[in-house]
Amino acid sequence: MFDTIKLKYFQGRQYIKDIKNAPMREQFRGFPIIKSGNTDCSVCPAGALTVNPNSIDLGKCTLCGKCQGEVIQFTNKYKLSATSRESLIIRENMTPEEFEKAAIKSREDIKKVFSKSLKLRQVSAGGCNGCEMELNACSNCNFDMGRFGIDFVASPRHADGLVVTGPITKNMAYALEDCYKSTPDPKIVILAGACAISGGVFQNSKELDRSFIEKYNIDLYIPGCPVHPLTFINAILDFISG
Repeated sequence: MFDTIKLKYFQGRQYIKDIKNAPMREQFRGFPIIKSGNTDCSVCPAGALTVNPNSIDLGKCTLCGKCQGEVIQFTNKYKLSATSRESLIIRENMTPEEFEKAAIKSREDIKKVFSKSLKLRQVSAGGCNGCEMELNACSNCNFDMGRFGIDFVASPRHADGLVVTGPITKNMAYALEDCYKSTPDPKIVILAGACAISGGVFQNSKELDRSFIEKYNIDLYIPGCPVHPLTFINAILDFISG
């Protein structure tokens, strides 16, 4: 008992107190600032960059930084999520503040049902385990997502919604569909990571079956490659509580 108290005294509170305004290291590559000018869209491995006018699709972007230069600069802003697929397209001269203000539209029915407690079942649909590892970190002592009533559960029958990672390969398409049908209504569906949102660098692969995306309503898109815990937690909090 004494050792536990001593450990608590020396370590203090390890969790990030203000999760919505937590500082991010300068090296983090997040929200892109795009200016007018000439840039080479062929450098993008995921086809996220378009020109004339310039724009970046965060749903495809792997945040590799190959396009960074005079025209495109990546900030360390980690709030990148949106409730509509179209909102993930960042256009010239858009600021992080403008994006954050309009990207996530919280719904009253969602707030009423899920604002106090949200249990999620995570499905790795052919992912590389990058996003999966970051989602695991959401529950560690630093980020401590559970203090907001948000937890991952082992069974879809205990879940309020699904978090899909990975590009959805053919051999995972049936399992994902089965998991969705096993989750009781009302439920939400969240796509986490570039692979889940668009297929990422695998979007042209013949081994994908993304019919699930076309068949069911997607409530929240959380970009990243992989998704940062601060990006994920902030997106969920904004979505369920506004």
